[in-house]
Amino acid sequence: MKLTKTRPSKSLLLVAALALAALTGLGQAYAQAYPNKPIRMVVPYAAGGNADITARLIAKKMSDSMGVPILVDNKGGANGMIGTDIVAKAPADGYTLLMDASGPLVINPGLYAKVPYDTLKDFIPISQILTYQYVLVVPTNSPITSLPALVAKAKAEPGALSYGSTGIGGGGHLAGELLSLMSGTTLTHVPYKGSAPALADLLGGHLTFTYDTVITSVPQIEAKQLRAFAVSGPTRAKSLPQVPTMQELGYKGFDITQFVGLLAPAKTDPAIISRLHAEAVKAVKSAEIVQRLGVEGGNELVGSSPAEFSAQIQRDLVLYGKLVKDANIKPQ
Repeated sequence: MKLTKTRPSKSLLLVAALALAALTGLGQAYAQAYPNKPIRMVVPYAAGGNADITARLIAKKMSDSMGVPILVDNKGGANGMIGTDIVAKAPADGYTLLMDASGPLVINPGLYAKVPYDTLKDFIPISQILTYQYVLVVPTNSPITSLPALVAKAKAEPGALSYGSTGIGGGGHLAGELLSLMSGTTLTHVPYKGSAPALADLLGGHLTFTYDTVITSVPQIEAKQLRAFAVSGPTRAKSLPQVPTMQELGYKGFDITQFVGLLAPAKTDPAIISRLHAEAVKAVKSAEIVQRLGVEGGNELVGSSPAEFSAQIQRDLVLYGKLVKDANIKPQ
């Protein structure tokens, strides 16, 4: 039996074209009407941290401009994975957004055997808001007065030198592990549940050094309680211009810089992403945000495009995945 192909009639093609045009028109109309109700901005951490402060300041600016409330919703737990997963599974309608940091998006996938979301498939990057780096500090009364002296002592006494961080897989921990790998030393990591207890133990003589965020460490550095050896990023911190980078001190390629950025669930309408991006960048460039998050907060403001933020995420997934593997870092 010979099969013949049946061509669709002109009338059927016309109906299909009209239907597609109608759907496209509806999508455009929906995007143009956006937003017409409150927006939820999930932060996968408890209140008070860098991501939370960033979210609240940016949300206020965007809310004022867009004319609807943007409500910050803290959903901490599981090293940031609970809140991040909530947004991954939320409707892609522009009314649930994610203000996240590097940990859940680019570190956890290499640290944990199972992560409930796929960073590259479940989210659309909107804009990288800022970056921040870490600084290696010792007490001012420490007999160790330079990074070369610290490394020399670590080589002479393997495992004897200890450093504190705000937790396994955090930026401070990763900076310490990268120093250990690049210097060929064995350093003992002591994780804490925050900067305050780590600082207390450092000043109390129970730790050799810490890697903590620049903004957290600046007050003690200015008060002459801590001595800073180097910052972890590729450029000097504006709030610590006298402190060299690890790269300047001979550690070529050393870069532990983390981000805070805005994302939406995958399949969110491109027109909505474009609107949110424009509003986020406008907020980042505002005088208040420059002062609060940049000057006072010690962060480097970015305001990148979705494509630039996506490329950064992909690079960091590779970078931190390799570091976690090379250092054999395991979650608690």
